[in-house]
Amino acid sequence: MIKKTDFLVIGSGIAGLSYALKVAAFGKVTIVTKKKIQKSNTALAQGGVAAVFSELDSFDLHIQDTLDAGDGLCTEEVVKMVVENGPKRIMELAHQGAHFNMAGDGERDFALGQEGGHSVKRIVFAQDLTGKEIEDTLVARVEENENITILEDHIAVNLITFSTIVRNGLVVTQNENICCGAYVLNNETGEIETFYSGITLLATGGASKVYLYTSNPDIATGDGIAMAYRAGASVANLEFVQFHPTCLFHPEAKNFLISEAVRGEGAFLIDEQGRRFMEDYSPDKELACRDVVARAIDNELKKTGAESVFLDISHKDATFIKQRFPNIYAKCLEYGIDMTKDPIPVVPAAHYMCGGVATDLNGKTDVQRLYAVGETACTGLHGANRLASNSLLEALVYSHNAYKASLEEFKTIGNKIAVTLDPWDETNTTDSDEAIVVSHNWDEIRRLMWNYVGIVRSDKRLQRAKRRIENIQQEINEYYWDFKVTADLIELRNLATLAELIIQSALIRKESRGLHYNIGYPDRDDLNWLQHTILKKTF
Repeated sequence: MIKKTDFLVIGSGIAGLSYALKVAAFGKVTIVTKKKIQKSNTALAQGGVAAVFSELDSFDLHIQDTLDAGDGLCTEEVVKMVVENGPKRIMELAHQGAHFNMAGDGERDFALGQEGGHSVKRIVFAQDLTGKEIEDTLVARVEENENITILEDHIAVNLITFSTIVRNGLVVTQNENICCGAYVLNNETGEIETFYSGITLLATGGASKVYLYTSNPDIATGDGIAMAYRAGASVANLEFVQFHPTCLFHPEAKNFLISEAVRGEGAFLIDEQGRRFMEDYSPDKELACRDVVARAIDNELKKTGAESVFLDISHKDATFIKQRFPNIYAKCLEYGIDMTKDPIPVVPAAHYMCGGVATDLNGKTDVQRLYAVGETACTGLHGANRLASNSLLEALVYSHNAYKASLEEFKTIGNKIAVTLDPWDETNTTDSDEAIVVSHNWDEIRRLMWNYVGIVRSDKRLQRAKRRIENIQQEINEYYWDFKVTADLIELRNLATLAELIIQSALIRKESRGLHYNIGYPDRDDLNWLQHTILKKTF
């Protein structure tokens, strides 16, 4: 049976939920999310949303900070548009019920924090749980909306695309590919369901689970980017993977992030001897951009052989620390670390994809009726390195732009176009009796990406990674077509696709810029490489 919806939203973070709420006024919306609706990168965001609210700040300053962080590769038109629309989108969130820390009684009197790369305080926050506050607010509004259907424990398998359509009974062949929906695995039943949609929005978040050590939740497997690429959409700048400098180093902590806001409030980075080392790497010290700080820590660890460095804010007032960072304080205490007295052991971890599905100013991809927003997309805002707290900002602004543009496209569809969708075919497949293949390849991909395609790269390491991922891809593809699809297999296939695309992109760029550092090409080369890295599948 074909399930029909006007708008299909794949993902349930800030971008997908914001979009769903707006288009729900004009049609039926289906949200597909592979775990519970609150499970997303958004919910884990600690720091906040960057926007201009201070009298000491300006759009020009925020624009310049973003351009500086992006190391020459930001699209200036995009940066200007996002920065100038940011305050409106944050006020919209506040009116929907999000409670941010306030410094005064006026509705725009937000308390503002500072993070690396920002020249002034401009981070709107809700203690150190900003993402959770935003996610909870949006989920509450979505659950109240009768036009929105939420499908939890469902995972998209592939997008459904056509270049041949039927209009008024006549077959019409078009050059442009058209997205007409998706195949979706219902985890509860094990069945693959076929969804037809007028508009499809990818908001599946990031892909940093492709690395062994990451701040991301287990769901961050790059599903949207991989599906879009397979469907013929262009992807861009996937060599630029942001490693957050300060992930808690503890055997039981898994992926707990120590927010950049801790450094913004005066924390020092020190080595095992208590020496501050960031002044050796940047005049901005701990408030340098993330790529600089992450490479500095990586270099210190390789130089000394230490397992971690330390983040020390114990010189600040204990009451202030507990009030400003209640979640981080409580989590560290669980592991026997009192951050009011002790330095916190930290290491870099894969954190954010600056690249993704290439879009225009409205989140539109080069596949008709397919949009991408949030970390799934590459809009040109981040360039070669994302400025801290610009990610939630981008998601808010682009979900609004996508709503306006896709609504206009949706109005042109009407009932004129009819397509015949084929149901998922599981003929000649059986239940897998070798799950070890999935778990082994999952582990091998994440280890080879960490060792060969990490913070510091070389052509030799990248070539080794390329050969290994090609062998893994072949094994996964054979497995994929022989056995019934499971959620683990879908994620493994997407991870392998992402790994291959990151490696390809990194091999193409023969320079060091932003988050891509190649020891064979240590300098930035604007003459030859001031351009985006675009990959598109050939059929």
